[in-house]
Amino acid sequence: MPQLGRLLIVVGVVTVLIGVVLLFSDKLPFLGKLPGDFSFTKGNFHVYFPLATMLIISVILTILLNLFGRWR
Repeated sequence: MPQLGRLLIVVGVVTVLIGVVLLFSDKLPFLGKLPGDFSFTKGNFHVYFPLATMLIISVILTILLNLFGRWR
């Protein structure tokens, strides 16, 4: 049971961190407006594909998870 408790605490902390990032995401002017983010509009149909933003977030998360994974 202690493992389940630790897992629930980690999931809660991660959820809070994601919430804080989403809350303040409009304060980051470059996020979602990078040169590799594609946007297509045809009539009233709009498609937005943030490729560069996803790659940067993926690299940052990979580095963070590797750093924290080594402490385990």
